[in-house]
This record gives sequence, structure tokens and C-alpha cells, in this order.
Amino acid sequence: MYFSDKTVVFVNGKFVQAKDATASLYNQTIHYGNGVFEGIRSYSNPFGTRIFKAKEHYERLRESAKKMHMKFDYSVQDLVDASYELLKKNNLTDAYIRPVVYSGINMKLLPSNESNIFIGGWKWGRYLGNKLLNVTVSPYERPNPHSCHVEAKVTGHYVNSILATTEARKRGFDEALLLDLNGYVAEGPGTNFFYEKNKVLYTAPLGSILAGITRATVMEIAKDLHLEVKEKFFTTDELFEGDSAFFTGTASEVAGIASIDGYKFPLAWENSLGNILAQKYKQLIKTGDYTHSTII
Repeated sequence: MYFSDKTVVFVNGKFVQAKDATASLYNQTIHYGNGVFEGIRSYSNPFGTRIFKAKEHYERLRESAKKMHMKFDYSVQDLVDASYELLKKNNLTDAYIRPVVYSGINMKLLPSNESNIFIGGWKWGRYLGNKLLNVTVSPYERPNPHSCHVEAKVTGHYVNSILATTEARKRGFDEALLLDLNGYVAEGPGTNFFYEKNKVLYTAPLGSILAGITRATVMEIAKDLHLEVKEKFFTTDELFEGDSAFFTGTASEVAGIASIDGYKFPLAWENSLGNILAQKYKQLIKTGDYTHSTII
């Protein structure tokens, strides 16, 4: 589903056929998980095909690489331009784009002197689908922020996400919700989290969660609409008195939640702040002049 015999990818400055792209089996990313990546979407709108927040995503990729002591030899603009060219070569408009910076050959527990970059793209629907979600609080916690750079989008961190989602699915839920090491609500396996109570939105503060670009965009929209958003620590007891809730993320966009561990949110999604933000977000990505001037 991710590529075919005709798919073109970007590897270390060159466009090659996906079926011909190679990487060493001795690279540190495979063995130890020291790699960084992004998830980016493009949308067709009146301005042409636009990559949503391309600059912000590649700046975060660069910062993630820096935190993981990985070489990063491309400018943000180089990668934005390469991504548009990738879309054109694959005849993609509404697409998901996946850049990965992966290490060179190295079996030591030290950074490699070499790094590589891969960018691929494919058609991908909303990751969590279009229906309201039934969620469970995961027995897995988000990593201690003193044990790693939780604000960096690191490949190895997503083992935690795979465990949480798999455990939730085995118990019949659509997705997991993870707590932090202190027992406060943090985020989903691949999304940030908001809940509504008395017309106020609450979300975990930065520090033990990923600084999501969709999260920031939704907060910007809320500010424009004069909606109150509070970044604070909160427990599941507080959450289970909430009116509505939703996840945010590039792959999932704004995904409404029906229930968490059997607690059904009393406010109909259609009447929630989350739905208002979801509609405004959809309007922005489909009609907004929101990104770099390059278009297809």
C-alpha cells in the first residue's frame, strides 16, 4: 500500500525507484532506534497542491536530529522543495509524506559520523478513521522526560506507541490514551489529546508530550475563535467529568472520542468545541493559504 513498481522516493539528494532504494543492515537506526522522522500531509486546494506546515515539520526534523546528535546536511528549504518534487513525480496531491533521517553504519553506542535521509509519499486516509473512537487508558506510560528527549520525534520512541495501541486493540478499543510518569493524562500513541469541560479546552503542557504541529494549529484556531484553552496537568478523575474529547495529529487530523474506558462523553460531538475546531481545521487545510509559496 505504500509503494509500487513505479513509486519514486528521495534518498540522499537523489530520486530513485522505491524498489531499488537500499540501506545498510548495519545502520544504527535499525539496531538501536536512533533515527528521527516526520509525518506530513499535502492537500489539493484552490492554490494548487500544498504541503501543510512544511517548514514547521522540517524545522522540527532538524531539531530532532540535533537533539539525537545526528548530522543534518540539508536546509529546510531543500527538503521542502524535494517534497514538492516527490509529489509531482508520483502524481500525488492529497498525500502523506514521510521523511526519515537514519544513521550510518555503527554498532557503538555513540552517534554515527554519517546520516542519511529518505522521503517517501503515498495516499493515506485519516489514520484513526472517521468515526468517533472508543479509547482506553493504557497500562503503558509515556517515557520519563529525563530518560530521553520526548520532544524529539525519534523512531525508537514509537516502540512505546506500538505497545500501547496493540494492547488497546487486543482489548477491543480503537486507541489508547497514555499517562505520564506522575499519573497525569499525557497523549495518545501518535496524537495529542484535548478534553472539554464547561466550554473550556484542556490539554497537557509540553514537557512529557510531543510538541505536535497539529496541536499548535488547533490552539491557534481556538485563539482566533476566542475559545479558552488551558495547558495543565490533569488526572483521569477530572477527565471522567469532561463533556467531550478529541485527538489531534497530522495523520489523524482532529479525531473525536466517544468514550474512555466506558465513560461516554455526555456532549454530542456535533455540539462540541472539538467539532467546531475539526471543521475549521478542515476548512484551513482545504482552502487556506497556509504554507510556503511553492505550488504544483
